[in-house]
Amino acid sequence: MRKFLGEILIELEAVTEQEVNAALKKQMDGDKRPIGYILIELGSASPENVARALAEQFDVRYIDLEGLEVPEKVATLVPENVARERKCMPISLQGRTLTVAMANPLDLELVDTLRFTTSLQIEVALASERQIEAAVNGSFGLSDNKIEQMLGEMTENLDVRVVSNEEEEDDALIVKFVQQIIQNADNNRASDIHIEPMQDHLRIRYRIDGVCITMDPAPKRLQGPVVQRLKIMADMPIEEKRKPLDGRIKIKLKDKRIDLRVSSLPTVWGESIVMRILDSGNLKTSLEDMGFDAGDFKIYNNLIKRPNGIMLVTGPTGSGKTTTLYATLGALNTVDRKIITAEDPVEYNLPGINQCQIHAKIGLDFPRILRAMLRQAPNVILVGEIRDAETAQIAIQASLTGHLVFSTLHTNDAPSAVTRLIDMGVQPFLVATSIQAVLAQRLVRANCPKCLEPFEPDPKHILALGLRPEQTAGRTWMHGRGCDHCKGTGYRGRRGIFELMVLNREIRDLAFNRGTASEVRKAAVANGMATLAMDGARKALQGITTPEEVLRVAKQDD
Repeated sequence: MRKFLGEILIELEAVTEQEVNAALKKQMDGDKRPIGYILIELGSASPENVARALAEQFDVRYIDLEGLEVPEKVATLVPENVARERKCMPISLQGRTLTVAMANPLDLELVDTLRFTTSLQIEVALASERQIEAAVNGSFGLSDNKIEQMLGEMTENLDVRVVSNEEEEDDALIVKFVQQIIQNADNNRASDIHIEPMQDHLRIRYRIDGVCITMDPAPKRLQGPVVQRLKIMADMPIEEKRKPLDGRIKIKLKDKRIDLRVSSLPTVWGESIVMRILDSGNLKTSLEDMGFDAGDFKIYNNLIKRPNGIMLVTGPTGSGKTTTLYATLGALNTVDRKIITAEDPVEYNLPGINQCQIHAKIGLDFPRILRAMLRQAPNVILVGEIRDAETAQIAIQASLTGHLVFSTLHTNDAPSAVTRLIDMGVQPFLVATSIQAVLAQRLVRANCPKCLEPFEPDPKHILALGLRPEQTAGRTWMHGRGCDHCKGTGYRGRRGIFELMVLNREIRDLAFNRGTASEVRKAAVANGMATLAMDGARKALQGITTPEEVLRVAKQDD
C-alpha cells in the first residue's frame, strides 16, 4: 500500500504535520486539487520537494534539472508543443532508451504517445513543473504564446504614456524575458550574449567555448522593449540611439551574483547589444591552471620575478590575456610588494591590489594614471592596454626606472609586438632595452572528459600542424565523441596555447635595427620559442584537444 504524499513529505522533513493538516482542511473545504499543489501554494513546500516525494510514492526516479544541460539532439526528440503542454522534458538517450522527466507520474497516455512518436523505449523520471518549464525554455527558447503574452499590444513606440495595469503586466513580462536570456547564458557557460537586430527578427546568440551558438530568433517587435530594458539595467541613456554606449549590469542569478559588461552599437536595423559575462567564480587565479607547457612555465615563472622590465601579453579580444595577467599578479601578490593596476574597465576585483579605473571623460586616461601611479612607489605595475605612443613611452620609462611592468597589446603573435611598438612611434633603442619577453596566446576548446575516446584525425590536419611521422608514431589521438555533458559537441571548456618569446641579444639587435616581424620570428624560433601552432600540436598529442581545433585558431599565425 502506497504511503500518503503528506506522510512522505513529513518523513523528508520538508513540511510539518501542522502544515499537512492545514492543506487537508483546505481540501475538505472544497479545494479539489492534489495536496501537493495546495502545499506549494501555501508556501509550505517547494515544488522540488513535492516532486521528490511523488517520486518516492510511485517508486520513480527523481531528477534535479537545476543546471542540467540537455544536448540539442536529445531535446528535439520530443516536439516542443508536446513538451510544453504535457509538462515533460527528454533528458538523455542511452542506446534505444530515452529518459523523460515528467511532472505527472500517472500520465501513462503521454508515455504511450512518446513511445509511438520516438520509436524508443521510455524511462520515466520525475521532476518539478517549475524545473521542467525552465528546461524547456532553455532548450527551445520562450514559446510563441509566451512571447505574445509578453508583448500584448506593446509597440516599439517608447514615448511617455499613461501606464495602464495591462502595460505594467507587459513590462513585467519583458523583464522576465530578459532575465531568461541572461539565465540561459549562465546555465550554458556562455562568455558573451549578443542581441543583434536583423531586418525581420531579433537574433540572440551566445558565445560558448569561443564559438557563437544561435538561439531561436525573437520577433522583430521585441527589439525595442528588450534593448530599452537592457539599457535601463546598464544605466545607459535610453534616449541616445546614435552613439556607441558602454555600461555595466550587476545581477543576482539563483545563489550567485555576476557582472555583465554591456556595449551598444548603432547598426542599420537598430542597436546591437553585446554583454560580456564576468563571473569571478570562473576566474583562474593560479598560473598552474593556465595550461602552460612545463618548459614555458618554468621560463615564465622566472621572468615575472625580475625586478624591472616590460612583459607584454598579446592576442585578440577574448583570448584570455586578462586572465593570464590576473593569474600573474596573483603569483606576485605578497605583502612585500606594492602592485597597482590601470584598467579600462576593471573586470574583476583582486584582493590586496590597488586597481584604478580609467575615466576618459574626465581626463583620467592611461598616461595620466601612469604618471600618478609612479608617485605611489609601486614595485609592479599593470597597464591594461598599450594603445598609443604616449602610454608606451611612459610604461617603458617606468620599466627603466626600476619597475616591473605588465601590459597587453593587440597583435597576432609575439614577434609582431616588437614591430608594432616601433610603428606606434616608440624609439627602437627603447624597445630593445626595455622589453624582457612577449607572450602571445589563444584559447582552444578542450576535449570533453566524459566522452573521451581514441580517433584517427585527418592526415591533412597532421601535416598542416607541421608534425613529422616520427613525432606521431605510436601516439593515440583523442577526441570527444559527444555526450550530454558537452551537448554533443565533443568539447567542454577551453585551454590556453602559448607562444613565449624571450628577447636575447639577436632579437634586441633586430629591434634596434628595425628588423621585420618575420626576421624576429625566425630568430625567436632559433632561440627555442614554440609557436602557437607548435604548442597547440603538443596539447593535441597529449589528448587535451584535437588537431582540427588547433588549426581553427592557430594555423594562420604559424
